[in-house]
Amino acid sequence: MRLIPVLTALLVAAILYFVVVERDRLAAFAGNGASEEVSEESTEDVTESDAVEASETSNLIRVVAVRSEARTIDSAVVLRGETEADREVEVRAETSGLVITEPLRRGSSVTAGQELCRLDVGTSTAVLAEAKARLLEARARIPSAQATVAEAEARLEEAKINDNAARKLSEGGFASSTRVASTAASVRAAEASIQAATSGLESTQAGIESAQALVAAAEREVERLTMVAPFDGLLESKTAELGSLMQPGSLCGTVLRLDPIRVVGFVPETDISRVNEGSLAGARLTTGQEVTGQVTFVSRSADPQTRTFRVEVTVPNGDLAIRDGQTAEIMISADGAAAHFLPQSSLTLNDEGTLGVRIVQDGGIVAFKAVELLRDGTDGIWVGGLPDKADVIVVGHEFVIEGVHVAPTYRELDQ
Repeated sequence: MRLIPVLTALLVAAILYFVVVERDRLAAFAGNGASEEVSEESTEDVTESDAVEASETSNLIRVVAVRSEARTIDSAVVLRGETEADREVEVRAETSGLVITEPLRRGSSVTAGQELCRLDVGTSTAVLAEAKARLLEARARIPSAQATVAEAEARLEEAKINDNAARKLSEGGFASSTRVASTAASVRAAEASIQAATSGLESTQAGIESAQALVAAAEREVERLTMVAPFDGLLESKTAELGSLMQPGSLCGTVLRLDPIRVVGFVPETDISRVNEGSLAGARLTTGQEVTGQVTFVSRSADPQTRTFRVEVTVPNGDLAIRDGQTAEIMISADGAAAHFLPQSSLTLNDEGTLGVRIVQDGGIVAFKAVELLRDGTDGIWVGGLPDKADVIVVGHEFVIEGVHVAPTYRELDQ
């Protein structure tokens, strides 16, 4: 009976020993056991979660996208064209004759009114002298015709007086009816003489006008013997050679005016609304020279073949460094626009044939967005029509459709 109290006392003493003396070792032993159990439980939970997530991700289509932000760009209208002389004219002969002047060399500077070609006068001066003589002769007939008219008017006045006197004497019985008839006939004859004299005067005046026309024609024919430059410019071709026979329409020389010079291009109908007269414009020539000017002409009628509109940019060319017919790249300023810079391969078509891109929305859902091409480049394209920020699919967009869930991988886009 005394054994049980003794064992109980020994057990209590052992417990007190571990609690008091070996307390640290006991606490470490109890903590390790609990942490191992918790660690095993949490490991099992994480493993199950990762497995579920990996299973769900493996069922999604993987695509590559870029995070693109819109930027404001200068949406200039870019087109190709060529330079044209501001004015160009071919000076041609209006009459026939032999050239009697030395030719001017090609490329010479000429001023307005400067003689380019002169033809032999031939009989032109003689014809002019004859016309002037006829004019003098016609004018000399004027006094005689005027005197004839005055004489006829005086005879009419005399005939009227005689006729009036004869009528009064006949009423008093002092003149016969024969006399009255004779005076009346004299009046009618005088009236006819006036008409004839007036007609002669008008004929003389018509002769003067005809002579004046002949003189003007002869003088014009003499003027046509000399061909002059219509404006200041350069000779594109050498003038007609000395001694050559020229016929009406034969070329004497071509004169160009290159200051200012025009840069001409053709704008497609999709961009013509962005081009206005007075807009600033620049051009880069094939030589690398860059010039600036203003739009001075925008055609209102499209070319029936190309459906494009002619646009002219006037550029100063004081040193004549720009030549006629040089190829140029024209840039016409327009209002700025918000655009995204994307690789050309990111463009695609939807089922309706609309050009656009596919983007990743919240939740990894694919959406199609129509875009507008603003500018093309060697490294990519600038497009409009997207939100300010968009995750654009650049790889794999041809294998997904709108509304599909995807697993995007993002990469940087060089701009």
